[in-house]
Amino acid sequence: MDYTEPQFFRVMQYAARADRDVVDMVSGNPDWDPPEGLRDGLRDYAEAPADDYQYPPSVGLTPLRDEIAARRGVDRNRVIVTNGAGEANHLAMTGGLHHFDGNEILLTDPVYPYYAGRANFIGADISFVPVDERNRLAPTDVRAAASDETAVIVVNSPNNPTGAVYDSDAMAEFAAIAEEYDALLLSDEVYDHFDYAGRFSSALHADSDHVVATNSLSKTMAITGFRVGYAVFPPEDGPTGTLLERARTQHMLTNVTGSRPAQYAVLRALKTTSPDYYAACRRRLEERVDDFCAALAEAGAEYNRPDGGFYVMARFPDFPGSFENVYELIGEAGVAGMPGEAFGESRSDWVRFALVTPRVDEAAERLANYFE
Repeated sequence: MDYTEPQFFRVMQYAARADRDVVDMVSGNPDWDPPEGLRDGLRDYAEAPADDYQYPPSVGLTPLRDEIAARRGVDRNRVIVTNGAGEANHLAMTGGLHHFDGNEILLTDPVYPYYAGRANFIGADISFVPVDERNRLAPTDVRAAASDETAVIVVNSPNNPTGAVYDSDAMAEFAAIAEEYDALLLSDEVYDHFDYAGRFSSALHADSDHVVATNSLSKTMAITGFRVGYAVFPPEDGPTGTLLERARTQHMLTNVTGSRPAQYAVLRALKTTSPDYYAACRRRLEERVDDFCAALAEAGAEYNRPDGGFYVMARFPDFPGSFENVYELIGEAGVAGMPGEAFGESRSDWVRFALVTPRVDEAAERLANYFE
């Protein structure tokens, strides 16, 4: 698969040109409202004094980093606020390649395409580790694939696109493998609030100086346009402390800093949002998973029921997950999903659907009618 160009926009642009109504199940943009505290924060910021319209600290607003650090159980100095989880992952990947001896990045197959695209962009060698029959990355398979050439191992939990969620034992094993081969475990935890199995455990619990955990508020608070993410690096006074030092420098040289009003509003939301908000978001998505999977079963499709995240992969009889077939679904069924081949080889017969649309039931009915 060619990961040198963004594949998501390729499908979205095709759907936008379609001469019919199309249900978008490609993008991961939540369709519900953000927390009210976020709106309150924006309103208050509009009246802030002139000094608050200037550069914030490059690593992020101190109170926001304090809040993140407290929630993650780490020292504030380990936290860098980034331009979304995308920049956080970029800083970790480039840092791992620079710090460790190897030039290889180990990725899961199926893979979130932006990981592979970023690895290509920074000139890394890439190896893929296929998931098992349960759609999970087996630590034994990662250990078998790792070598002295491995610099970075990327794990995403809850996973996009498979919906797999890794528990504390699995995360501890992934961290141990990274230590054994003197590599970095990059754990992207952006969907951590969407764990339906109660299995999620942050890689930070492994207490390893070979771990960087990344996250963002984009999905959690339905604010993908705010671009507020963060990375938690190993302690600066530890054996891999230069990872943090280099990330701060690279972040400053690339972005100078992040958006001050966005960080201000996110901080207000973190402090004021009830757990009920997050619970309601999970319930909404679990209901959509139930309804969509039931419709897929009626359509004769094979599907994975995700343990987390908000994506479902499906395989239809004699209908491989190619770009050509996805374009056919757009034109003939009015439903846009992502082709499995965009995520790698192991699930190339599948199509991935994002359930962040209020038209899930309508999309399911269209698919059922098309494949009946």
